[in-house]
Amino acid sequence: MDLLTGLEPDRVFYFFEAVSDIPRGSGQTEGVRDFLVRFSEERGLEAVTDDAGNVLIRKAASEGYEASPAVILQAHMDMVCVKTPESDHDFTKDALDLFVEGDMLYANGTTLGADDGIGMAMILAVLDDDSLAHPPIEALFTNDEEIGLLGAAGFDASVFKGRRMINLDSETEGELTCGCAGGETIFCVLPVEKIRMKGLPVVITISGLKGGHSGAEIHCWRANANKLAARLLNEIQSVAAYSLESISGGEKDNAIPTEARIRLVIDEEDYQPIVKAVESFEKSVRREFRGIDDGIRVKLERGTVHKVDVLSMDSQDKVFGLLLCLPNGIFNMSGTTPGMVQTSCNLGVVRTGETEFVCTIGARSSVLSGRSALELQIRALAEMFGAAVRTESAYPAWEFRENSALRDTMSSVYEEMYGKAPAIVTIHAGLECGLFTSAVRGLDAVSMGCTVLNIHTPAEKLSISSTARTWDYLKQVLASLK
Repeated sequence: MDLLTGLEPDRVFYFFEAVSDIPRGSGQTEGVRDFLVRFSEERGLEAVTDDAGNVLIRKAASEGYEASPAVILQAHMDMVCVKTPESDHDFTKDALDLFVEGDMLYANGTTLGADDGIGMAMILAVLDDDSLAHPPIEALFTNDEEIGLLGAAGFDASVFKGRRMINLDSETEGELTCGCAGGETIFCVLPVEKIRMKGLPVVITISGLKGGHSGAEIHCWRANANKLAARLLNEIQSVAAYSLESISGGEKDNAIPTEARIRLVIDEEDYQPIVKAVESFEKSVRREFRGIDDGIRVKLERGTVHKVDVLSMDSQDKVFGLLLCLPNGIFNMSGTTPGMVQTSCNLGVVRTGETEFVCTIGARSSVLSGRSALELQIRALAEMFGAAVRTESAYPAWEFRENSALRDTMSSVYEEMYGKAPAIVTIHAGLECGLFTSAVRGLDAVSMGCTVLNIHTPAEKLSISSTARTWDYLKQVLASLK
């Protein structure tokens, strides 16, 4: 602790550093959950942990707000754990290595976890400060949002007393988000066979890609390392024969993959032609993604001749074909909201095991039929190559509400504070508000947040000045909710 001492707002950054000291990758949130319970006990607040790992904390209204309807403040506990190839950070036990550069807060070599650690910190600062004016508060910290909104899906929303929800999981100051896409995770599982052969092993690494959030940045047309790997195999195939040992790439279905690794076994005399093919490929894709993804690098390393387990020729052809043909990126655009992506998918993770090749795809759409059409296409394509398809973690879209008293109040407060109207937006990324508004009749929800850039990547950074302004805005909103 104490790395962020001196930053304002001090209690917000105090709590941000506190949760950053606790490993909280998806599926490993026990530590931060225990922290929330201790926090509540120390302040005499009611806290309940449910079977899905969510924590609900209640705080009574401040003086003069006792008769006001409750407001729900909501953020998620887990973070996406991505690091640079050079980093030796262990997300299962290490605290994040935070540092400040100008107005920006970073983590050294890893994701910062401001998505949604800063939302958690602001809610904790509200619960901690008895001088603030506010209605009764229900603070919900959800579990495992980043791997399919699992905590929100398992939460019994009937326990809510409030019918107004402020979600603190948005990343752009000055925007009020009032709708989002729904989504699901699609797995394509292809059985493979392996044979043993002797040859020269080579490893090809595609790296340096920007990556990013597969919803918020899919419209940027950034390169996908897994799709580049398939294209590179095609280039190599045109100059030399090879046997494929494995392909691996990406870490999360909701993060555009920044790196992929191909392991091949070749004849020694084919090494130089492959070197030239790799060099040519790097030049061509760097030209193709110029101005979009300028950091692409393709590196070839050779080993020594020995026996290696590789895919059979039939399995190799199927793996190559499936990887090359699976869709990735924008499926279609909205016809009613100019510039908004309606349906998309991200080929986020590929792995080659001993008996299976698995592709994990994050699919999103603001229209259920659009997501169904995308899934149908993926199923048909996968089955052509002999792969089975299963889906998990489906969540509904959050439809824009024409009449919202909460949105009106928050807009008025923003105009009074800054002399201009906030942007009212719907987004292609997924938010838990869709699950809560589907479960609670009449729930009025708005999502807000401070400026966080490059989420789900090691380049993630949080604006300190934006955090201060957003904290002031949140306090004023709470004071206005009588």
